[in-house]
This record gives sequence, structure tokens and C-alpha cells, in this order.
Amino acid sequence: MKAIKKNDNAEKRIDELCGLLDYYAKKYYTEDAPVVTDAEYDSLFSELLSLESEYPELARSDSPTKRVGGAVLDKFEKVTHSVPMGSLSDVFNYGELNDFLKKTDYNGDYSVECKIDGLSVSLLYEHGKFVRGATRGDGFVGENVTENLRTVRSIPLEISYDGMLEVRGEIYMPRKSFARLNEKRDEAGLQPFANPRNAAAGSLRQLDSKIAAERGLDIYIFNIQACDRQFESHSEGLDFLSTLGFNVIPYRNRENTYSGICERIEEIGRARRTLPCDIDGVVIKADNIEARKQIGELAGRPKWAVAYKFPPEQQNTLLKDITIQVGRTGALTPTAELEPVRLAGTTVSRATLHNIDFITERDIRIGDTVTVQKAGDIIPEIVSVCREMRPDGAVPYSMPERCPSCGEAVSREPGTAAVLCTNADCPAQLERTLVHFASRDAMSIDGMGPKVVKLLIDSGLVSGIADLYSLKADDLIPLDRMGETSAAKLISAIDISRGRGAARLIYALGIRQVGASAASALAAHFGSVEALAQATTEELVTIEDIGEITAQNISCFFSHQKSKELIAELKAAGVRTDADKIQKEGGSLDGLTFVLTGTLPTMTRSEASALIERFGGKTSSAVSGSTDYLVAGEKAGSKLAKAEKLGVKILTESGLIELANNHS
Repeated sequence: MKAIKKNDNAEKRIDELCGLLDYYAKKYYTEDAPVVTDAEYDSLFSELLSLESEYPELARSDSPTKRVGGAVLDKFEKVTHSVPMGSLSDVFNYGELNDFLKKTDYNGDYSVECKIDGLSVSLLYEHGKFVRGATRGDGFVGENVTENLRTVRSIPLEISYDGMLEVRGEIYMPRKSFARLNEKRDEAGLQPFANPRNAAAGSLRQLDSKIAAERGLDIYIFNIQACDRQFESHSEGLDFLSTLGFNVIPYRNRENTYSGICERIEEIGRARRTLPCDIDGVVIKADNIEARKQIGELAGRPKWAVAYKFPPEQQNTLLKDITIQVGRTGALTPTAELEPVRLAGTTVSRATLHNIDFITERDIRIGDTVTVQKAGDIIPEIVSVCREMRPDGAVPYSMPERCPSCGEAVSREPGTAAVLCTNADCPAQLERTLVHFASRDAMSIDGMGPKVVKLLIDSGLVSGIADLYSLKADDLIPLDRMGETSAAKLISAIDISRGRGAARLIYALGIRQVGASAASALAAHFGSVEALAQATTEELVTIEDIGEITAQNISCFFSHQKSKELIAELKAAGVRTDADKIQKEGGSLDGLTFVLTGTLPTMTRSEASALIERFGGKTSSAVSGSTDYLVAGEKAGSKLAKAEKLGVKILTESGLIELANNHS
């Protein structure tokens, strides 16, 4: 009887501690109004941990202790969204915004909100408990990341609503957390994350929730996906979520005029750097729920909402020097070395200058003050030169006559801006060639990234592609940070790559302008690498997606004796040079042309192309009037816009699979 009483007391105290800690966390993380000291919070948290350790059967699923992570998964389960998580069309100026408003033909209030630059997720609550969280994925199918989302302290694990509720929010990494994370990675000798969005995405997809917990992620909620309670307006729904303790999207207003909306956009633009996270625009959406149903959707995108994208932030800085990077194809790419400047949340010290024509057209000189921006808030680029600030003695830039890596002569490719190193044994080319050869869409050699490649070259173990297939585990074990396990895994991955087939191998060879799609078409047409090597330029241009320049590049590549020797060496090493025999499954996609764009959630482009071909369809690299379907993943870009303009049907990855199955 005494034990029962003790157990009862423990359960009561656990419930009490959970309630207190949730309340304190809400005041701290959501309302920014702490009511206890960190020491007091930590003391209560330790007491709860101790009780849960002593009475594990009493530990609650919504306990604040779940915030520290600890669950380790083998993989993420797939989640089919009950309500699709669509994406928005973009506008880039006030004229396009005005066109959207006129086309919508809606006279009610619009909700004007920050557009957080993060990762979209859904949160499902049942009977007041947080039961599941999932990534957006392709909008229809995402990944179950519940354990990682439990570690985000501003996500309530329990709410005072007993019905069913599913909300959508944007996971982001606060700027302070991002800075701390990159400092730690730098100290550990690891590559820093490029920007907070990439860091947030990588953190949320950690299989070990303890790692996610350490990253300091946060969330803003911006929509009710589903609820067994009805709301007249979007704003009413968000107000309801606020009362439940959700961290609702900041800077949201209602406006019903074009001028009012523009004023709010300007206001948010001025405030963007004062927010704890990056934003890349403003979302404008019809507030009335019933009106949204009447306005409808087009190609999975709501016609009642649009994203106004901010123009890239610009800064002036000094161009200290121009250095040359040698790519895997021998192309010399000039790079601007800049006086470090803060831009769009990160420090920028380098920017690509593309080629000599880019430099000449803009008259860019060493010593110039230049205007820099980030294309898409990601890639640094030079926009213009402040000529009035040019120092005396600054001279026009000219490309080097010899390769900075090997010292051999360089030449300009006829009809292009490309300047190439003519030495096939150039060490800079070799490093990048091997990285490309081992990449995911090529031979997919797991564990052979840039650092390992450099290690193999510097140690003298590898001086060409074929050398990979003579490596043994004993060769690798003495190398820095390799060890027996890593060595065995790498040798196994190299061995597996022998069977990839002609399409992967053609792409892996790194022939100029031959991408994965073109490589697949070439393999299917010729049947083997050897047959491709014998093809004439005239034969090559008859293949769809192979233009004259690409055909010349292919012929030129295989005309070199070293290329012929490489193919022979690879074949002798057991590398497959023949093409996969595509087993068509009833020709269910027969006669249909597909274009692939963006990053698909589960398949590489090569795998998606193989699926299409297996069911009788074909792929093309460009959208045109003859394109039947565009298969769009994340960051679809200009091809999606062109497809929408031409009225081409848009598919997600899951839509492609469904189409193939339904047609069979």
C-alpha cells in the first residue's frame, strides 16, 4: 500500500513539474517574457528527469524532457499528407503584384505576412497531444520527423484543445544559433553551413534527435491545415492558434487595398534584419476561407495567394584580387576575392566572375569597389562596378596564358567564352574529375567526397580514374582519419560501382555538356560506351537533346588516346560499359515526353528517367510545346514557370509514380 501511495505521489509531482516547465518554456520561448531564472528552471528539469528515471512507467509522451532528444532512427518513415502542402507562385515587383490582385478579383481583406526562409512542416494534434510532425516533401508525401520536432521548444507538446488540429509552420534556425553552430563546426575542422536555411534543413533530417536538439531550431506557425472547428477567416484561425500557445507568424496585418498591401511590404522589408530569422519576402493571401474555395487553385498552387519576393540585398566592397579555379573539364573560372562583407545573413568574401567575357563586358578590375548581391539570397555575385571609386593605375584584367595548377598552355574554345587547360593530367582537373566520377548521379561511390579524393591524390595512391579500382583496404588504413572500418566501406562502395552500367559511366566521365539525361539517352541509343566512342558527329546529332556543340564535345573526348585507354582500363577492372536493358512494363507512358526539374524527395533524376523509360516514356532536357509533363521537385526554377506558361501538366514525384501505375 505504501508503494502505491509513493507511486501516486510521484505521478502527481511529474504532472505538476510538466505543467510548470511547459508554462515557463512558453513564457521564455514564445512570449519572450521569462518568469524564472535559468537555474530555477534547470533545478525543476533535473527533478523531473530523476523521477522519470525512477518511475519510467510514469514518463509522459509530452514531457519537457523529450526536448533534449535521444531517439535514434534507422530511417524516416513516409507520411502522406491528408491536406496537400502546396507552394506559392512568386511575384518580384509591384506591377506583378497588381496584376495578381486584378486577376484574383477579390474585394475582401488580404492577410499580409512575413515569408520565413526555412523548411515547411506539418504538426498534428489529437486530443490535445502532439502526435506527429512531417516535412513538406513533394507536397503530397513527406517524412516523419516527429522526434526531431519534439526538441523544438516553441512547439507545444500539449494544447488546451481536445479535437483534431493540424497546423503548418516554417522551421528555421535563428541567426544566433546559426552563428554558434558554424563556430563549432569551424573549430572541429568541418565545412560551415552556407546559410541558416540549409542548416535548418540538415538539422531537421538528423536521424539522431539529440543532434537536432543541440541545433537550436525554432518555428513560426502560419496556417491551419485541418481542424474539426470551423473558422470564417485565416486571421481568426491564427488568433485561435495564438491562444493555444503557438508561435504564430510575426508582422501579419490585414489590408484590402493595393496601396495598403504595398505599405505593409515596405514595413516588413525595413524590419527584416531586426527579426531573429531570415525572411525572403512577404505572403499575400485572401483572408476569407469561403472566398478561397471560390477562387480555387491552378496546377496545385492557390490562385488566392502569392509570394512577393524581396530583391536581393546589395553591399559595396573592395575587389582585392582575381584568382583562377580549374574545373574538372579543364575550364578556368575567375573568382573575385573580396574584402569580407555581411550580406543576407552571412559573411561573403568570394564571388564567381564566370568567364573573361563577363569581366570584360562589365570592365571589372582588381582594386575596384564593386556592388555584390546574393542570387536567390544564396550565391554571391558582382552586379556592377563603382567606376567613380576606381583607383589610379587599375588595369583591365586578362586571363592567364598558362594553367595556374600545372603550368601548361591554355586555349580559348572557339565560339565560347571558355578558356581551357589543355593538359589532361592537370592535378586540379584530376581532383574535380574524381569528385564528379564518384558523385550521386554518376558512379555513386559513397564516402568518396572532396576530402577523401584529395587524400588519395596527395598520398600518391590515385593518379587517374582507373586507379580507384585497384585500391585495397590495406592501402587506405594508414591514411589520416581512415581506419579499418572506413577503409572497408570505401572499398566496398568502389566495388559496387563497377556494376552501374553505361548511362552512369558516360555521365561520370565528365564530357563537356553531357548531363545525366543526355548520358542516359546516349546509353540507350548506342548500347555501350565502346559503341558511343565510335560514333560520328553526324550520328550523334540525330539523337534528341544532343546538339551540334555537345556532339563535337563527345567526338573530341573519345578521339583522345588517353580516353580510349581509360575505357579499356575500366573494362579490364570489371567496370560495366554496357547499357541496362530497360524492361518496359506494358508501355503505360508510351509516347509521352517528360522534363525533370528540381530536387525530387526520394529519387535521383537518373532513377526518375529510368522509371519513365521503363514504362515507355522519354525524357527531354528542355520544356517545349511537345512536352506532356513536367516532373517538379524542390527549387524547380525557370522550367516550372515556362511549363505553367505553356500549359504543360505539372507532376510531383508521387504523381509520376501514380501516373505510371494507373496507366499500366
